[in-house]
Amino acid sequence: MANRLTFTDHGEIDHGEIGLICNLTNTYCLVGSGGSENFYSSIEAEFEDVIPIIKTSIGGSSSVGRYCIGNKNGLLLPHITTHEELQHIRRSLPDGVVVALIENGLTSYGEFIACNDHMALAHADLRWEFKELITDVLGVEVFMPEYYSFFSGTYFALSNIGGLIHPNASKRVLDELSAALEVPVEYGTVNRGSAALAPGMAVNDWTAFCGSSSTRAELRVIDRVFKLREP
Repeated sequence: MANRLTFTDHGEIDHGEIGLICNLTNTYCLVGSGGSENFYSSIEAEFEDVIPIIKTSIGGSSSVGRYCIGNKNGLLLPHITTHEELQHIRRSLPDGVVVALIENGLTSYGEFIACNDHMALAHADLRWEFKELITDVLGVEVFMPEYYSFFSGTYFALSNIGGLIHPNASKRVLDELSAALEVPVEYGTVNRGSAALAPGMAVNDWTAFCGSSSTRAELRVIDRVFKLREP
């Protein structure tokens, strides 16, 4: 089921933007350094002895969820990643997870891409060679909806089970994304009405972490869409 978390009450990141400091997959969880003890203990209670929890930074920032994109197959890191960070992440990931450093271009990949273990949804303006890199490293098909050119990963959350999109998207967009991704997509918000779903939450196939201001009604929608209450 979905859990409410607070990263920290001070610092560079708003305490409710859990998705900015957490990249959660079915095989590993990257979390930014600098959080509170309660934050890390809550994540450890959920994943200890299940998947590795990798405390790190990217380019010296705690915003690991903003800067990287990953799934069970691989992890893409931006060029601002330091050598020490890259080596630490590589050593900590499970065997078989491919890690690739993107040499140039964007850094905030979480704002332009949403992915699960089978499909990536990306902004239509991303370079073609980057689309090939996503396919090679993450092992997924890349869908770039030209009719939805303003798509942003900021307003979408995705797992292998379902997807959540901001309430202002049209019904046509919702239906076509559901068909393309082959998972049900529904409307939702997080952090008391925020449409910024990716910054406000992190989700895999059995749990989700949301900002501490998320309401019970929002958590119920998240539980239903991602089937988090089901075994």
